[in-house]
Amino acid sequence: MSHLVLVVNCGSSSIKFGLFDNDAQHPILTAQAEQLNEATPSLTIHQEINGEKTDTVHNLPASSSHRDALQVFIDQTSDHLQHLAGVGHRVVHGGEAFHQSVLLTDAHLDTLAELNDLAPLHNPLNLLGIRLCHEFFPDAPQVAVFDTAFHHSLPESAYLYGVPYNWYEQFHVRRYGFHGTSYRFVAQEAARRLNKPLDQVNFLIAHLGNGCSATAIRHGESVDTSMGLTPLDGMIMGTRSGSIDPGLHQHMQHISHLSLDDISAQLNRASGLKGLSDLSNDMRTLLEAEAAQHEGAQRAVQVYCFRAARELAALNASLSSRDALIFTGGIGEHSGVIRRRILAAWRNEKFRLDDELNARHGDPDTGRISQTGSPLVLVIPTNEESMIAKDTFSLIQSQASHA
Repeated sequence: MSHLVLVVNCGSSSIKFGLFDNDAQHPILTAQAEQLNEATPSLTIHQEINGEKTDTVHNLPASSSHRDALQVFIDQTSDHLQHLAGVGHRVVHGGEAFHQSVLLTDAHLDTLAELNDLAPLHNPLNLLGIRLCHEFFPDAPQVAVFDTAFHHSLPESAYLYGVPYNWYEQFHVRRYGFHGTSYRFVAQEAARRLNKPLDQVNFLIAHLGNGCSATAIRHGESVDTSMGLTPLDGMIMGTRSGSIDPGLHQHMQHISHLSLDDISAQLNRASGLKGLSDLSNDMRTLLEAEAAQHEGAQRAVQVYCFRAARELAALNASLSSRDALIFTGGIGEHSGVIRRRILAAWRNEKFRLDDELNARHGDPDTGRISQTGSPLVLVIPTNEESMIAKDTFSLIQSQASHA
């Protein structure tokens, strides 16, 4: 009987896998292929065998491709994959074409290909993962879950830019927002923990990882968000600049003679924490270096925290009341130091953190890290893969019921 869903996230030099049964809560196994098309690629499979967690590393031949890695993954997990009901894919940009997760057809694939220009670093690779899985699992339904879909509730006042309106009408230039699958999961989980209906909660959520964004959620729906047309906008990130003066491109092209493609590449891959510190995009490395008086690390962390606080304060204007401020993502979930410094930089809000709960990354039941009487602050781990698995099961079951 087919009862498992494979979740796939295909990146530039990696593929992440998660295999879920039909409760879609926790994966049966996960795997990650890394350094693909490079000298030392590998595939690591994480699973629990007889109650013990095991990591099995498979070193792949030099320059192994995404296709090669998928083939090895299939070979190593064939006992599970014979029960495959479908495949769910993370897709970064759905443009205005996709407002929700979809069971993919050939027509959808053509539309996805047309959206590559909106997320050139992500969508072509997401589409590659879909095509490879369609090739290797021709009988399995494929589902696309879009980072942008959750933000289609944005009002016009939040998604329009102050540019000629025909840019929007002709070229769909607007704010789309990202990390939507994460926000959807965290909002649902926070409402559950607070024992409130989702349509009655207002949250401000900061997703802080290598990519960083924040979203204002009113009555369970996104009403404003920091990322824009592309995932480059908003907060300072690991290697991405975040918001910059739109005139910067022309200025840099004029004084440095860099091409627009070169400038774009540097803003996406050599800026943010990495560019400011001239050291690393990893916050853990920067905090260690900051403690050792590394000037670049000090600069990067200080600017990062200030800019995060500024984005959160701006988004807070969309909410007449707030049930909780929530941190999620790799940094948001695991760095009590950064959480504290961001809140300290938000000067007109009187947050008071509980030192013990903040060090433990939240109360185990509620995720609370704030003191009693303070505006509520939570830490809630995200689980985008679980949400993708749930959507995939739901769409497959819906298709079966209408067959």
